[in-house]
Amino acid sequence: MKPIRLALLATLILSSPARAADKPSKTSSAPPPAFTWAGLHIGLNAGGAIPIASGGTLEAGSGFTSRAFDLAAPDRDRAGASFGAQIGYDWQRGPWVYGLETDLNFLGLRRASTGIFPAPAAYGALGVAGYGLTSDENGDYFASIRGRLGYAFDSRLVYATGGVAAGGWRGASNLIFYGAGPLGLFFAPVSTSARMKFAVGAGIEQALDDHFSARLEYLYVDQQSQRRVYDNNFSFQFGARQRSAAHVLRLGLNYRFDPQDEARGGAETEDEKASDAAKSEDAAGHDEKAKKRGEKGERAAKAKDKEKKEEKDDKNGEELYSFHGQTTAVVQGYPKFPALYTGARSFPPKGLADAGSTSNLFMGLRLWKGAAVYLNPEVDLGYGLANSVGAASYVNGAVAKVGRAAPYMRFQRYFLRQIVGLDGGEKVEDPETGSYNEVLESTQNQLSGKVDKDRLILTIGKFSVPDIFDDNKYAHDPTTGFLNFGVNTLGAFDYAADSWGYTYGAALEWKQDWWTARGGLFQLSEIPNGPSIEPQIGRQFMGVAEFEARYDLFEQPGVIKFLAFADNGNLAKVQDAIDFAYLTGNFPPDVNNPWIRKRHVKVGGGVNVQQQLSKEIGFFLRASMSDGRFETVDYTDIDRSLSTGFTAAGALWGRDKDEIGGAMVFSGLAGPRVSYFGLGGTSVYIGDGRLSYAGEKVLETYYKYNVRDGVELTLDYQFIGNPAHNAARGPINVFGLRLHAQF
Repeated sequence: MKPIRLALLATLILSSPARAADKPSKTSSAPPPAFTWAGLHIGLNAGGAIPIASGGTLEAGSGFTSRAFDLAAPDRDRAGASFGAQIGYDWQRGPWVYGLETDLNFLGLRRASTGIFPAPAAYGALGVAGYGLTSDENGDYFASIRGRLGYAFDSRLVYATGGVAAGGWRGASNLIFYGAGPLGLFFAPVSTSARMKFAVGAGIEQALDDHFSARLEYLYVDQQSQRRVYDNNFSFQFGARQRSAAHVLRLGLNYRFDPQDEARGGAETEDEKASDAAKSEDAAGHDEKAKKRGEKGERAAKAKDKEKKEEKDDKNGEELYSFHGQTTAVVQGYPKFPALYTGARSFPPKGLADAGSTSNLFMGLRLWKGAAVYLNPEVDLGYGLANSVGAASYVNGAVAKVGRAAPYMRFQRYFLRQIVGLDGGEKVEDPETGSYNEVLESTQNQLSGKVDKDRLILTIGKFSVPDIFDDNKYAHDPTTGFLNFGVNTLGAFDYAADSWGYTYGAALEWKQDWWTARGGLFQLSEIPNGPSIEPQIGRQFMGVAEFEARYDLFEQPGVIKFLAFADNGNLAKVQDAIDFAYLTGNFPPDVNNPWIRKRHVKVGGGVNVQQQLSKEIGFFLRASMSDGRFETVDYTDIDRSLSTGFTAAGALWGRDKDEIGGAMVFSGLAGPRVSYFGLGGTSVYIGDGRLSYAGEKVLETYYKYNVRDGVELTLDYQFIGNPAHNAARGPINVFGLRLHAQF
C-alpha cells in the first residue's frame, strides 16, 4: 500500500466516531457506559515491510587464517508485503488496558542468495575463478506472542507491545567453487538463530462500534543473526552470517466479542434497571391474579418461570470462546554418583543442575453447534536436565526436549473439534445428579456447555496423541503432577510426534453410558525422533485404538483402558544395524544409517487403570510392551514397562488444595536392543558407550503446595536405579522444584 493511502486511512481511523461510546440513549438521559477493551478479539491485518540491510560474509575455516579467503554474502532482501491474522485477550482497569496477543503473518522480504560471483584474488592460486550459490525457499513469515499495555481514551486506545517471535529462517543452500572438483562442493542446512527472536512496537486502535475496531500498528521484527555452516565433508567449512530484521507498518481490523457486557461485569444500565422494574411490577400483578385464580394458576405460573430459567441457564452455560494460560518452570539437579564409564547420552557423573520453562496460551472459539477451533502458541526456554538425555524414563516431561538458552516460540496445537450428540435431542435426566446430559467445564482446550452423554467427538489438526489417548486422572500432566515420562504414560507407547511431542492427525471418539471407543491416525516424524513431521499424508503414519470401560468397585468409580498401536514407516531393525557394523567394521552400530532404514511396522500396546479409593485418594497402574526388534520411533527407549502409584488430596490433613503423590516405574529392553547398546549404540535418550544390562527402576514422590488460587509450588524427588538400563552407573538422586501458574 502506498504511503499516502496509509496516511489517509490512518487519519480516517483516528477521526472516526465510535458509535458504542457516542450513541445517545433512546429511553434515558443518563450517559451510556464508557467503551471497554476487555475481552477476546480476533482479526486480520495487512501492510508493508522494509528489511534492515544485513550484509555479512562467508568466513573460511579449518586452517585458513587470512581474511582474503572470505567471500561476500550477497544481500537480496527487499521491501515487500505483510499480511496475516491475530487473536488476543485484553483486561481493563480504569483507563489502563493490558493483554496478550498472538499473530501469524506472511512477510515477503527474504530473497535467496542465488547466482555466480567472482572469487577473491587469493583463490586464483587454487585455480578457482568464481563460485556459485543456490538456496532453497526461506521462511517468509513471522509469528509472535506479545504483551500489550495501553491507555484508553474511551473508545480510542494507544498502546505499546512486545514479545517473542518466530520464523525468518534462511533455506538450505549449496556453495560451489568452479574448478575445485569434489573439494569445491559445500552444503549448508537451514539456518539457526543465535539469539532470541522478538517483536516490539506500538499502535493506536479506534472502536468503530460495539464489536469492531481498527488499528494502525508499527512493529520492529528482529529475527536475529541467521547462522549456517557450509561443509564439504573434507574437514573444511565456511560459516555464513546474515541478519534478518524488518520494520513493519500495518493496518488491522478486529472483531471484539461482547466487550460492553464484560465491562459491566453483570451491572445493569439505567434502561435495563427500568425494564427489570417494569418486569417485576408485571410479575407482581401476575402473582396477584394467580392467587385469585387459585392454586392451579399459581402452579402454571411457576412452571413457566422454571422453563424460562432453564432456557436462560442453557444459553448462559455455553461458552462462545475461552482464553486460558499456563506457565511452568522446573529446576532439577543431582549430586555426584558412581559410574564406571560415561557416554554421549549419559548423565554426567559429577553432578549437574538445569532449569527450563514452558508457557502456553489456550484459545478456543465456537464456530457452530458442537464445533470449536483451538489454538495453542507456546514459548520455551532453558533445558531439561542434562539436555534431555540420561534415562529411558526421563525425569522431566514439563520442559521441551529441544533446549535453548534464549526463549523461542512455536504454534504447538491448532485443531478443530466437532461434537455430535447421539441422544436424538432428547433430554434425559441423570437419576443420581439430577442434571440433564453432561456439563463440560471451561478449561484448557475445552469450551463449557451441555453435551449429550452419548456422543461422537472428532478432533482433527495438530495436537498431541496423549491429548486423546492414554489419559489417567492420577498420572498424566507433568505441569501439575508427576514429572517422569514412565509415570505419566505407557512407557512403551511409541506414539507419533515431532521433537516437541506434537503431530498432525485425526481422532474419533464414541462415548456411551459405561464405555468409550477411540481410534486415530497420526503422521510420524520425517525421520525417527526428528524435528519435522512427515509432510506427505499417509506415507509414514501411526494407527492407534483404545477401548475404555468405566465401572464401580466397592462403590468407588474406576476406569480401565486397553490400547494398541502400530507405527508404519521407514524404520531401522536394530539387528540390521548390528550386522552392518560387523560387515563394515564401523562401530558403534548406528540405527540412523539410511542404508538400513526400510519400510517396517512396529506394534505395541498396554493397559491403563485408574481407581478411586476414596474422595481424597486415587490409585493408578499402567503396563505396556512394544516390538523391541525396531528402533525407537518418536517417544522413548523402553520396550516393556510397569508403573503404579497413588495421589492423595490435602483435605486429609487440612490443606484442601495441596497434593502428595508417589509412584514406581520398572522398565526394560528387548534382546536386540540390549546388544545394540552394549556395542556402544545410541538412541533418543540413552547410550552410555557400553552396557551392563539391568532393568531401569524409578521411584518418584512429590508434594504440591497451593500458594494461592492458580499458583502451585511442587517439591519433587526421583530415585533412578540402573539409569539407561545400566547396572554400571548410578543410582542417581534427582531433586526438583516446580513453579506452576495458570489462569
